Amino acid sequence: MGGVRGRWRRTGREIAGLVLPVACGGCGRPRTVLCEECGRALYGAGARRVRPCPEPPGLPVVHAVAPYEDAVRAVLLGHKERGALGLAGALGGALAVAVRASVAGAPAGPGPLLLVPVPSARGAVRARGHDPGLRIARCAAGELRRAGVPARVLAVLRQRRPVSDQAGLSAPERAANLAGALEVSPGGARLLAGGRAVLVDDLMTTGASLAEAARALSAIREWPVLVSAQPRAAVVAAPALSFGNKPELTGNLDRCR
Repeated sequence: MGGVRGRWRRTGREIAGLVLPVACGGCGRPRTVLCEECGRALYGAGARRVRPCPEPPGLPVVHAVAPYEDAVRAVLLGHKERGALGLAGALGGALAVAVRASVAGAPAGPGPLLLVPVPSARGAVRARGHDPGLRIARCAAGELRRAGVPARVLAVLRQRRPVSDQAGLSAPERAANLAGALEVSPGGARLLAGGRAVLVDDLMTTGASLAEAARALSAIREWPVLVSAQPRAAVVAAPALSFGNKPELTGNLDRCR
């Protein structure tokens, strides 16, 4: 019954997006899904390496396009929590920029880029009526293909045990909550061997989710090629401090090392 309700909720949101007045997901400006100014905030600066403070063990090399603040925060929350599905295209475009940055300079392997979403908790997906991370990943893969980069989504990670809601948890609590929580689904290793995997998510906060996802991938011992290089990851947004490219932020990051 829950699946039926979820489908009706998704359908209702999609219909509402067609018939209700449109406003910018970042600032509320009318008659546009995302205004030019908020679009520049989302992906105008290009992707950069991000490192949370403190950095959890096993964190992949992560790239993001925007600090999680102001209009970018509003856009992500609008899509994730309020079902503003029209924002998925813009968010997917931003994620595609981060994906390309994440593999730039890395050895080119055989096959396409495989975007592996970090899975959301099942309860959160049911409550929202959609899977925001998976939706954005699919949009990003489409954007990459249109740019001539072979890419597809491979949702092979799954939760092996229940986890608590991450909201309100500290960095150590998030790490403990997620430790050993993910695994590659049966048959996933064979699929992963067909390309270059990049972990993707909409947001990195403490990095605990990405570190656990990377651990789950590296646990596939029957496919040594998958664990021979440092994992790569891409997200839309991350905390401003994790960018560490401004003089006023550098000292803070140095104290974390």
